[in-house]
Amino acid sequence: MGVAGFIAKRIALYFAVLFIALSITFLLPRLMPVNPVDTYIGELQSRASSTLDPEGIAELRENLESLYGLKGSLFEQYISYLDRVIFHFDFGPSFTYFPHPVSDMLANAIPWTMGLLLTATIIAWLLGNAVGLVAGYFYKKRAATILEFVGILLYPIPYYILAITVLMLFAYIFPIFPLSATFPVGEMTLQKAWMIFYNSLLPGLALVLAGFGWNILSMKALAIATSEEPYVTFARLKGTSDMTRMVRYVFRNALLPQVTALALSLGLIFNGALLTEIIFSYPGIGLIMRQAASGGDYNVLYGAIAVSIFAVATAALVIDLTYPLLDPRIRHR
Repeated sequence: MGVAGFIAKRIALYFAVLFIALSITFLLPRLMPVNPVDTYIGELQSRASSTLDPEGIAELRENLESLYGLKGSLFEQYISYLDRVIFHFDFGPSFTYFPHPVSDMLANAIPWTMGLLLTATIIAWLLGNAVGLVAGYFYKKRAATILEFVGILLYPIPYYILAITVLMLFAYIFPIFPLSATFPVGEMTLQKAWMIFYNSLLPGLALVLAGFGWNILSMKALAIATSEEPYVTFARLKGTSDMTRMVRYVFRNALLPQVTALALSLGLIFNGALLTEIIFSYPGIGLIMRQAASGGDYNVLYGAIAVSIFAVATAALVIDLTYPLLDPRIRHR
């Protein structure tokens, strides 16, 4: 199979994954026990402090179902959903914040989530692989055992426990950071940029520690296995230095599985948004998803999950297409 065939196959698989995932996303919210139209009408009646006219309620229900894409059979809703999402990237208005478009809500929230989680994921990956490489290459040294212990200590801790511990330690016991983050609104200024950075440090620290342990352990195992390969032994017999063997021979070959793990981590950063933003009061897509789930806001759930699906599938596609460039052993003629 040539290069063109390889690329075409991967792209076709990419679109197939998106189609299947979007179809599942369409069905899941409809299995929830919450009906958003009934919820909205109930809230409207409670605010009106009286019972609305039955004919008016029926007309309102029909208009809401048409507006939110809930009118017609399940199949008709499905076709309408695919048309709006795939060709127009339109998820309609939010149920909870009507008539605010979901696309605008996501556009405002995604930069916060991406800025924090993307940066923390890359930092955790870089630091963890650097420490793991040293610990794996010099695995017979006492210092390597200490570095491995750090990874073993951090890796099994559930993220929510680690995040709460960091919050209690650095915001309550030692009040270096605020318990609840405050992000000023308005035009971006130097003071506002500093406030955003300062309030993002604590959740960023928790995310880095959460990913740090796994990267240490995985890179150490890969470095130990790679350092025993014949080409590394041959390089040692040639008289190359430890630094040269560690970086040019061990690291370059042990890096390939870690690049795959990084691509998947980048695609899955939205999965960590929910807990992070709830615990640290950080604005982003996680809080939007929580509010949408509790209020039965189908459209917001569609949008948030669709963005996550797109990120995961795109990360997998990118790593598939770039792997031959990273690994000289892979060739497609």
